[in-house]
Amino acid sequence: MTAPSFPPDPLARLRTAASRREDAGLRRTLRPRTADHDGLLDLASNDYLGLSRDPRLVAGAVAAARAWGAGSTGSRLVTGTTALHTELDRRLAAFTGSAAGLVFSSGFLANLGAVAGLGGPGVLVVSDQVNHASIVDACRLSRSRVVVTPHRDVGAVAAALAGRDEEHAIVVTDAVFSVDGDVAPLAALHAVVRAHGALLVIDEAHALGVVGPGGRGAAHEAGLAGHPDVVLTLTLSKSLAAQGGAVLGAPEVIEHLVDTGRAFIFDTGLNPAAAGAALAALDVLDAEPDLPGRARAAARRVRDLARGVGLETADPAAAVVPVYVGEPHAAVAAQRVCRDHGARVGCFRPPSVPKGRACLRITARATLEESEFTVLAEALTAVARSTERSLAP
Repeated sequence: MTAPSFPPDPLARLRTAASRREDAGLRRTLRPRTADHDGLLDLASNDYLGLSRDPRLVAGAVAAARAWGAGSTGSRLVTGTTALHTELDRRLAAFTGSAAGLVFSSGFLANLGAVAGLGGPGVLVVSDQVNHASIVDACRLSRSRVVVTPHRDVGAVAAALAGRDEEHAIVVTDAVFSVDGDVAPLAALHAVVRAHGALLVIDEAHALGVVGPGGRGAAHEAGLAGHPDVVLTLTLSKSLAAQGGAVLGAPEVIEHLVDTGRAFIFDTGLNPAAAGAALAALDVLDAEPDLPGRARAAARRVRDLARGVGLETADPAAAVVPVYVGEPHAAVAAQRVCRDHGARVGCFRPPSVPKGRACLRITARATLEESEFTVLAEALTAVARSTERSLAP
């Protein structure tokens, strides 16, 4: 019997893959920023309300760290639940109109916990094809049969639910989609879910703090707050400018995740400073209910600036504004042009977006000033000119 042949260098395949990504314009690079953002206008972060440096949030984080220390010291079922955590569970639920809440150490884990925890054999999971990677991974880990439906296609969701053999079903969707910035048809999805005895899981990551009355989210805006067949997930790292995530829903859902949710049970609890900052952010939203509207208005103005110089974009439902440039190399070049003109913007390429739809991802902020819009306008004008030159015969 001939012995199997093994490669002499187990890292050679990684170098080959990296070379292919380089050729395709898909290499990623970590770019540490300085405390002053290198002097660049930040339009790449998810700090939608401009609270990440707000003294009230910093004070909340500092007070929590002084009272409880740097870390939570264990999983939430052991020593990792402090009075801050239970207060944050309660406040997030109350803010969104949910019956109960459960804080996780990240939004990614909140989605894993919700979908994998509520799924399993005998449960169909129906997922929008544009859902965030955390939802995609949650579907894979759920051990459920998964049906991926075309983007925002309520009819396809209804067909999947009607044709299932499984007794139970979950429909999962982003509320606001993270790249294109469009909103899911939540009311229509809920009607279909209710008609077929399923649960609707809504990821409010890009909607909380920006959409709905006082920033209470897209589910609240759609009239779904507090419905027992609606489960919300969210992150604390965007509008709330902290870190962590949460699952919100009926008490039965939260109790089930505490008992069985592996992403909750086996993970260290959220650090106290992040919990303190998130609680302070909720106080700010209560005190300044105009912040969400200001963020949305800023996003519409970003859209208008892009369209005004002939760039393709989309109508934003929240604070995310894509500017489509086509291929990965073109997107990287456009991002560099923006940087050269004083603006840091996101650059999304496959697999984050479909092939041929690489884009700049510009995130508006409630606190943007007139001078900052001027910087962006100049950067986008330069992008449009560079794009025209690259397309010229």
